[in-house]
Amino acid sequence: MKEISIPLGNDYADIRDAVSKICADFPGEYWRKLDADSAYPEEFVNALTESGFLSALIPEEYGGVGLPLRAAAVIMETIHASGGSASACHAQMYIMGAVLRHGSEEQKQKYLPKIATGELRLQAFGVTEPTSGSDTTKLRTKAVKKGDKYIVNGQKVWTSRAFQSDLMLLLARTTPLEEVSKPTDGMSIFLVDMRDVVGNGMEIRAIDAMINHNTTEVFFDNMEIPADSLIGEEGKGFRYVMSGMNAERVIIAGESIGDARFFIERAKNYASERKIFGGPIGKNQGVQFPIARAYAEIEAAELMARKAAALFEAGEPCGAEANMAKMLCAEAAWNAGEACMQTHGGFAFAKEYDIERKWREARLYLIAPISTNMILSYIGQHVLGMPKSY
Repeated sequence: MKEISIPLGNDYADIRDAVSKICADFPGEYWRKLDADSAYPEEFVNALTESGFLSALIPEEYGGVGLPLRAAAVIMETIHASGGSASACHAQMYIMGAVLRHGSEEQKQKYLPKIATGELRLQAFGVTEPTSGSDTTKLRTKAVKKGDKYIVNGQKVWTSRAFQSDLMLLLARTTPLEEVSKPTDGMSIFLVDMRDVVGNGMEIRAIDAMINHNTTEVFFDNMEIPADSLIGEEGKGFRYVMSGMNAERVIIAGESIGDARFFIERAKNYASERKIFGGPIGKNQGVQFPIARAYAEIEAAELMARKAAALFEAGEPCGAEANMAKMLCAEAAWNAGEACMQTHGGFAFAKEYDIERKWREARLYLIAPISTNMILSYIGQHVLGMPKSY
């Protein structure tokens, strides 16, 4: 293994400062209104795009900023620590990696510069299906090649931001499951120009959910896409998708770190200021200790996130570290949220405090984009060499 450097302390201070200034223009009331209306943060996404932060991982030769993965995670962390939510745009950072790593030079030149400027939005990732869930090898969406086109039929669910995207990265089976030697073979990824197919083979329906992620279900009915929509080689889509998951895990870990910082800051301030029975409630161990434990947990979890990012940048295997980072940071954020809720008592349920909104958002990352149980299974089998679990 190569020698890797893992920075400690408040790294990327200039990025943190710049992103914080952007977030200051979008205070709690902005996010509360969006949450109430299930609306998309158009102005916030535009501000991040214009600043160049959404193109952080796109190389400079394609119009991006060309920053390392750790910097991208810091951007997401700062947004969440400021009380906002990066879920509306985080996919733009890592989905494009499939094109960058596996697309042709023509595809890179065609799409990446426009994604970098915001002229094109790549937010939608069509993978999960109602019947297969996390068992991606059993997906039923099929793409059949006919001449210079692919005909797509099937359904995706929990495809967030499909209404706000111009492009969708779509995983579909191009060879029937019964005809492949391994279940992970025979799937391909396509970059679908949604502007050409919505209402013409593609139907999008909104899903009303507990959190405002603008999520949808997408139906494909004999949708025709050009053959050059294929990214990389036919049949290798599963491994292409998996190759981008490590970056996704690190970025999500960054968001959870930010959530934890938000909760801890709010909790410690309230515990110090709120006085009852003759003094601040923070002097009571029952209030103080959960906040202190949450701080210790996120500090430890962040170290794993930094390690995963460093391994990723060094080109070293980092699947175990990226998954553990996502799990540990998500759990630490949830525990911090619980401590914050308990510290504020009944006031935590008042929307003006923004705690209940962030609490709902933090809960998701114990389940998505990969659940804690799946990560534990991965560690048990692939890291510890234990038998396959059921």
